[in-house]
Amino acid sequence: MADSKIKLTKADRFKAFLRSYFLLASFNYERMQNGGVAYTLIPAIKKLYQSKEERAAALKRHLEFFNTQPFMANPIFGVTLALEEERANGADIDDAAISGVKVGMMGPLAGAGDPLFWFTLRPIFLSLGAGLAVSGNIMGPIVFFVLWNVMVAAVKWYTQEFGYRAGTAITDDLSGNLLQQVTRGASMMGMFVIGSLIQRWVSITFTPVVSTVKQQDEAFIHWDKLPKGIAGVKEAFLQQAAGKSLEANKVTTLQDNLNQLIPGLAALGLTFLCMYLLKRKVSPIIIILGIFVLAILLHIIGLL
Repeated sequence: MADSKIKLTKADRFKAFLRSYFLLASFNYERMQNGGVAYTLIPAIKKLYQSKEERAAALKRHLEFFNTQPFMANPIFGVTLALEEERANGADIDDAAISGVKVGMMGPLAGAGDPLFWFTLRPIFLSLGAGLAVSGNIMGPIVFFVLWNVMVAAVKWYTQEFGYRAGTAITDDLSGNLLQQVTRGASMMGMFVIGSLIQRWVSITFTPVVSTVKQQDEAFIHWDKLPKGIAGVKEAFLQQAAGKSLEANKVTTLQDNLNQLIPGLAALGLTFLCMYLLKRKVSPIIIILGIFVLAILLHIIGLL
């Protein structure tokens, strides 16, 4: 029986690797990268499943919501390929298990991928290329282009292979509930990362003025008493650095009071509201449009 098992070869996995470059080709605001996921897995699905119904079912479960850092999606693809391979060979792996692993992994990998690639590696490679370019060396942009793409390709391929091997190890221990433990752990980590990003990515500022208090004379910069010209500009910077306010009146807004109580409370409330609406089967498109319209109305009346 072992000889009759369907096995994804390295060539099959390499096809998935190449197709993963088109992950964002059909990006949409309802299910994000789901079209790219299905496109990436099509060759493997065609090999693993022979009937039209099985292939359609496999594509359908990979057209669910998916969104992560594009370069960090490949380990998820590797695990998914391993799970689909074992399922095609008769392992007791249901749709919920495959979806759970994908959803659980995409959050942590997205949280790690953005600072790693956009804020660390890319600036490093850009500085190398820019250092050559400013000296008039035409190799500057070429060095950046080559180093960046070689690094990205290496990360995508080797993390996909790592994910495939890890996925195979998971399916080897189905009787020990390892898959369920990994799914649960990945989901918990994903929720933790997403929760920690709320304060950073969700911003709500209430602008109504609560109070206006005249400050003491020595607490703010007297612009009419500053020297003229560049000397006045220098003096203004020095006074501001010393802690003096730019205005005579200290204005306190509703947002200032909220920040003193619980910073990010409004953003957290909005996030919980969106989660509630999604749980009630409200379309993400409707939620996005609703937030857009509500923000405009609240800005018009002066609340935001």
